[in-house]
Amino acid sequence: MVTAADPGETRTSVWLATRPAPARRRSEAPSGLDRDRITAAAVRLLDADGLARFSMRRLAAGLGVTAMSLYWYVDTKQDLLELALDRALGELRLPTAVEEGAVEGGGGGADWPGRLQTLARSYRRVLADHPWVAPLTAAYPNIGPHARAFDAALQRLLDATGLVDAARTGAHLAVSQFLHGCGGTVRRAPEGDFCLALDVLIAGIEAKAPAGQAPAGQGRVGQASAGQGPARPVPDRSGTGRASTG
Repeated sequence: MVTAADPGETRTSVWLATRPAPARRRSEAPSGLDRDRITAAAVRLLDADGLARFSMRRLAAGLGVTAMSLYWYVDTKQDLLELALDRALGELRLPTAVEEGAVEGGGGGADWPGRLQTLARSYRRVLADHPWVAPLTAAYPNIGPHARAFDAALQRLLDATGLVDAARTGAHLAVSQFLHGCGGTVRRAPEGDFCLALDVLIAGIEAKAPAGQAPAGQGRVGQASAGQGPARPVPDRSGTGRASTG
């Protein structure tokens, strides 16, 4: 598979590689190292120095080993960057089973807008904490375990909207493009602007949702509380980015 990180070169994602490690790697690997420790160190180096300055030689120096020692555990620098990317995505705050309404009496199924906002803000926080994540998500396939867990959580949230077929596909594309697209502006745009844009996106999904799927009594734009007439949006001043009702 060709990626932006290695233009013109075909490589297999580290998550799809099935070839076993050579026997020498099991018996002669340098002591004190393992793939998890190397990946954690790569994340720290990327945070400190950025993607442009990242190199296996600099990483090895920080670990106090030779650069060749790292290749007992990863085949290429690109493989390590994929591992680091998924490790950072492991910091995402995903909805719990109760929040999703998966547990009896949890009641979380009706609050998909709130859970979607929580998920989106968590993704933005990862991008802010690790500026190198955004370019890597564009360069590599996001198929590591944490990336798959994130997408599964998003899919379950979209299940709760009741959208199907083209509307469901469009909602998934809109949310995905919104989150990935914010990577380039996450350090420049205030969080309030992000939350306002997110509210607009969620309102659009709600407008497409079947009747009865939108949360009742939350006063979002275009919805009516029982017996109170149309909800009137009031500018958010709480720092949460959510509109309230007058």
